[in-house]
Amino acid sequence: MPVLTFHLGEGQHARDDVRALVAAAGRIYADVLGAPVERVRVSVRTHDPALSWVAGAFADDPTTPVAPIFEFVVLAGRPPEHRTRLLAAFTDLVVEHLGVERAVVRGRATELDPTDWAIGGVPAAEVRSAEIAARGGAR
Repeated sequence: MPVLTFHLGEGQHARDDVRALVAAAGRIYADVLGAPVERVRVSVRTHDPALSWVAGAFADDPTTPVAPIFEFVVLAGRPPEHRTRLLAAFTDLVVEHLGVERAVVRGRATELDPTDWAIGGVPAAEVRSAEIAARGGAR
C-alpha cells in the first residue's frame, strides 16, 4: 500500500539528489510501517515552475523559494504515530537531499480504508489480515 509522491519543480534539483531522496524515502516508509519493501511505491511528479505559485510569486522567479510538497497514503487503522513519524522523516529527507529550507516544505498524509485499496486486484483488507496475524497483530 505505501504510496508516496514528491511534487518538485522541473529542473530545480539535480537528478542524483532526487534519486537519493526517493530511495531513502522508500526505505524509511517500509521501515516505519513494517511493510514489505516490495509494496512501497515512491514517485516524483515535476511541475513547470512558470505555472507554479509559491509564497506570492511564480516559482520561476529566482527570488521565490523552492518549496517541495509530498503526499503519502497509509491504510486506516495504523497508529497516528506512523503518520507523524513519516511526515517528519520525509521533511527531513527533502531538506537533506534537496537542500531546501525546512519552513517551506509541505506534506500530507492521507488515510485510506483498506477496502478501498487493492493489491493485485484484491482488497488490502483481505490481503493484510494474514500478514497482520503473522506479525503478531502489529499493524
